[in-house]
Amino acid sequence: MLDEARSFALTAHGNQMYGDRPYAFHLEAVVGLLSPYGAEAQIVGYLHDVVEDTKIRESDIRERFGSLIADCVSLLTDAPGANRAERKASTYARLATVSGATELALVVKAADRLANVRSCIADQRHRLWEVYRKEHPCFRQAAYRDGLCDPLWAELDALLEVSSLILPKKSTRV
Repeated sequence: MLDEARSFALTAHGNQMYGDRPYAFHLEAVVGLLSPYGAEAQIVGYLHDVVEDTKIRESDIRERFGSLIADCVSLLTDAPGANRAERKASTYARLATVSGATELALVVKAADRLANVRSCIADQRHRLWEVYRKEHPCFRQAAYRDGLCDPLWAELDALLEVSSLILPKKSTRV
């Protein structure tokens, strides 16, 4: 089912880009981080953005991959909102209430955020890194569960604390 999820996600995202790269770059980065957490986590990793960013509906995921996968993808899909702050506030409020089997979504969300932050650092995307840094306390409060995926959180916390050293300010010299 992992290969099916990968193929499904890549087809759904089509020619969509992740910065200057094909969207597959982001999906593979997320799924790579999820390998220690099992096949279901990796399946959700491939599918985590399809409802939010493509024409795929949650019912399509439910029919093809089952209820747990669909419930997790639903939790990871931002609700509509006037701006990023509204969308994230709604998403974080949902994530804060997650328990039981759907905590799998929290593992995927941590991997997704870590992959995004790593990409910001690698590509010197200062503004987006700063957005993640500012959101981090609320994000962490909503999505962190002790012992669930601590290695992902440890790296994410560290990158958002010290990355100002890694991301040198752009020179304004002419």
